[in-house]
Amino acid sequence: GSATHAVGQKLPNAWGLYDMHGNVYEWCQDWYAAYGSENVLIDPTGPASGERRVLRGGAFLYQPMFVRAAYRDNLQPGSRFNDFGFRLARTYNLSP
Repeated sequence: GSATHAVGQKLPNAWGLYDMHGNVYEWCQDWYAAYGSENVLIDPTGPASGERRVLRGGAFLYQPMFVRAAYRDNLQPGSRFNDFGFRLARTYNLSP
């Protein structure tokens, strides 16, 4: 749509999460590092420290091939642009 939209205006994904792709890039907690030579990566978290943080999910300004969770970018944490955001999340323990 060439612009951001209010949160929750689009349909949720299969896990009930809204706006995971294409609205704004999401800053991630993970520090950036190039992936190694592993064939399969499951929830890679990156190094314990670094100079650049990971951005995921693509944004409204980008072509569809970049609007997916597997695509990642990286910038220094102080970087600010109108197509960046973040998602607050918390761990929920289901055990009694």
